[in-house]
This record gives sequence, structure tokens and C-alpha cells, in this order.
Amino acid sequence: MKSAHILLVEDNEGDVFLTKEALNESENSNTVSVARDGQEALDFIFKTNGFEEKTTPDLIILDVNLPKKNGHEVLYELKNHDCYKQIPVIILSTSSSQKDIDLSYQNYANCYITKPIVVSDFIKAISSIQQFWLDTATLPVN
Repeated sequence: MKSAHILLVEDNEGDVFLTKEALNESENSNTVSVARDGQEALDFIFKTNGFEEKTTPDLIILDVNLPKKNGHEVLYELKNHDCYKQIPVIILSTSSSQKDIDLSYQNYANCYITKPIVVSDFIKAISSIQQFWLDTATLPVN
């Protein structure tokens, strides 16, 4: 089992709680940081505006519908930055719009998951993200 630093970019407190609970249920000793809007996510990743001492995340779970800067804007800025474009980004959104899905992949999202509405299915989705990205895949070194 590997441990990783995960940045969760989510403005819905219920989804933050459920995601952190699902991630903490594993044997991995992950660190989960939370950014509650798109601008805060970029400040965290780029280490600006009070986030200078933060550790670069190994994996980002990003919502599309965010205040200040939406997930597409965050993804675009991240994937166009030489130092951070290799960080895997999983889009986890309530949107099942083909436009959002296509735009996410055009901006180099590593995968797109529509948030399940049923709590048990939501937890299963988070567990599958963790199982694949932290237990199966090899992440880049930041």
C-alpha cells in the first residue's frame, strides 16, 4: 500500500466529508488537503497567497462546478504549467454533460467520473479511485 498527498477540490461540504471518510477507510496513510474553490486550488498547487509551504499533491480530485474559477479553468491552467502538468487529475462532478466530459479530456484530465447520487455508490467510486490510482498505478514523482 502506498501513501499519497491528495488535493480534493470541492465546495460541497457533504461531498468533502464523504470523500475524506472513504479515503481514510483504506490502509493507506494518505494526506488529504481540501481547496473549496478553483482559485484556492491554483494557489495551493502553485504555492501562492499563503500556500507557499504546502506540499505538491500527488493526485488531484477536482469538481467542475466551483466558485471563483471552475474546474475547467483550474485544469487548463494546471495542465499548461510545465512543473505541474504531470499530476494526475480525476474529475469528479455531478455534471454528466457531454460538453463537460469532452472539455475535461480536451484539457488533459486523466479521467472523468460522474458523482453517484446514492451514498454507498459514491463511497464505492472514491474507493475505486484510490484502488486504481494509489494501489495499481505508479504516480509521477513531484
